[in-house]
Amino acid sequence: MEIIIIGILLGGTYALMAMGLQLQYGVARIMNLANGEILIAGAFVTFWFFTGSQLSPFWALAIVVPGAFIINWLIYRILLVPLVKRAKSQGQLEVDSILATFGISFIFIGILLAVFGGDYLSYSYLARAYVIFGENYGLNRIAAFIAAAFLCIAFYIWLIRTRAGLTLRAIAVNPAAAGLVGINVINASAFAFALGGSVTAAGGMLLSMFLTFDASLGVIFTLKALVIVIMGGLSDIRGTIAAAFILGMTETIVAVLIDPGLTLAASYVLFLVILLVRPQGLFGRRIA
Repeated sequence: MEIIIIGILLGGTYALMAMGLQLQYGVARIMNLANGEILIAGAFVTFWFFTGSQLSPFWALAIVVPGAFIINWLIYRILLVPLVKRAKSQGQLEVDSILATFGISFIFIGILLAVFGGDYLSYSYLARAYVIFGENYGLNRIAAFIAAAFLCIAFYIWLIRTRAGLTLRAIAVNPAAAGLVGINVINASAFAFALGGSVTAAGGMLLSMFLTFDASLGVIFTLKALVIVIMGGLSDIRGTIAAAFILGMTETIVAVLIDPGLTLAASYVLFLVILLVRPQGLFGRRIA
């Protein structure tokens, strides 16, 4: 039972982290390799906010979310739109965007190192035990999970019930057809990319409540988000959520029963198995 609960708590936070990348790739068609750096930037800003004000880190969302939205919107409009316009195929856009965002990730790392330094950082918030089924669990992890679950559900409802969400889903299905019915694909894609960055940064704020982090940790979370998004199916947010919980459970089982140092390796073994058995992902559709 302890393994299951810890896996669920971790998977919920992973789900929010990966939803940002899923939105950026599913709608804007940008495989953002700087996704992890946005997450770590959200964690750093939360650390700065909490240590400076001693207010709840949840209040940092008022800074993290709009700040990440603006930064990601500018990245898309200034750096990525020229790549979108010159790309002659989806394959070319994917290659160009991977190379571009790979470079952007190093720029973010440099900025984070210059501003916050290279030390590992953490802070103490709700760092006390809470009993569930007779076992102690960190209250900060539980609070992070509840917040992540709330944000995931709210985001999913917005995506399927609102006109703006319908617009993004239309572009995700067929950008060319969406343009024919009067949707400004570039503007909507910029909004989706910026919104994805905001969701990712919010995940960083939640992870900072119980994680020790530094400026170089972003690449690990980028890789985990890629595993979750591809494993779940690139075009379905339900698959992303399911894959996040599977990954969280897998890492917890390996860490508790085998060796904590093998969690990343176990994640990629799981990823390879999914690719071999169901290459379109858990909720993806097989191409005819």
